[in-house]
Amino acid sequence: MNPLFKLFLLVPILFLLAGCWDHKEIERKSYVIGIGLDKGKEQGTLEITYLIGNPEVGSQQSGGSSMEEPSELITINVTDYISARNIANSVIAREISYDLLRVILVSEELASDKDFLRFIYGTVKDREIKRSTQLVVTKEKVGDYLKKNKPKMETRPHKYYEYMIDRGIETGMIPDSELHIFFRVTEEDAKVFLSAYTSSETTEEEKQGPTQDEFYAGQLEVKGETNRTEFFGSAVFLEGRMIGKLNGEENRLVMLLNEFSEISDIITTFQDPFHEQYQLSARIIAHKEKTVKMELNKKHPKIRVTLPLKVEILSDPSMTNYVEKKKETAQLEDYIESSMEKKIADLVERTQKEFKAEPFGWSLYARKEFKTLKEYMTFDWMKTYPEIDIGVKVDVELGEFGRQPKIPGFKGVRD
Repeated sequence: MNPLFKLFLLVPILFLLAGCWDHKEIERKSYVIGIGLDKGKEQGTLEITYLIGNPEVGSQQSGGSSMEEPSELITINVTDYISARNIANSVIAREISYDLLRVILVSEELASDKDFLRFIYGTVKDREIKRSTQLVVTKEKVGDYLKKNKPKMETRPHKYYEYMIDRGIETGMIPDSELHIFFRVTEEDAKVFLSAYTSSETTEEEKQGPTQDEFYAGQLEVKGETNRTEFFGSAVFLEGRMIGKLNGEENRLVMLLNEFSEISDIITTFQDPFHEQYQLSARIIAHKEKTVKMELNKKHPKIRVTLPLKVEILSDPSMTNYVEKKKETAQLEDYIESSMEKKIADLVERTQKEFKAEPFGWSLYARKEFKTLKEYMTFDWMKTYPEIDIGVKVDVELGEFGRQPKIPGFKGVRD
């Protein structure tokens, strides 16, 4: 065959390989940062709120001096999640895109509804929604929440949610609640799923608990000129429906016991065992792997967990010199162990009696105790869990006592 003829046949194919036939410019798209889901006005309908970000605000191209708003909100009442995008284009000129979607916000009212799973499963069929999209529950209606949520320091809404959620996971204030984890846990039907909990409103009836992390979003008393939105605690889902909540302290304990959590920076407080009027601030570090031992093939199933922790005391208002007073140091170590064991025992009891399922990931360990999947299914983990004898032993190793561990002696001041 003539080489020129071959070249003539290949030229049209090159145009097909260009790959830009469906290319669209940025300014022709509206980028949805967050999707809010509320109960609709009628049975079987949804109120969908789109938080649409302006990519030009804060960008280098605009020089940070754009006079346009950083975001806009639109709420519509629809019967179907998928078709809502086209309906929204009746008021939005540009094509709606989920390329920058960070979070799907669901009101507590809708999340607790028996039909919630029917609505949320529509997100599985949308190819643009990433697996890493976070599922977050709001105390109030999402439409009201988004109107009140106005960050002072971060004008770009996609960065605000990214920073808030990532930092909350690191400190254990909220769980990692990616959408694909929600569907996986729901379909496994072996444990509960924890979703981040947030609120932009506070009430006089709800106040902060006795410790610094024993409260829910909306209970922290904050003063000053700042955004009032709080991310704290978690919403508990069983079989795709919200059944309860965990406060910040309970969520942290779950994350410490869970093998797959990314918690890395816990700073909390303990009651000073020697002086009731003082609190000790401490950093908790999970520096070793926990051990989980199970005896499930007996008449009375048992689970025994050992949780090794390193605790660094960061403040000491009573000015007790733990570096030199070894007896007090040993007593402090025993006190922290017993205090945490009591709180964990209360949490485990709550999961057994109230939720009837566990958030710790122990079902994965339970499967290893059976030779076949059929034996595990016959055991029926969900049905048996509330009756299992569970014990958690906390093994504390005290680390550093602050930057300056030795307390200076101020003669005549401490007496």
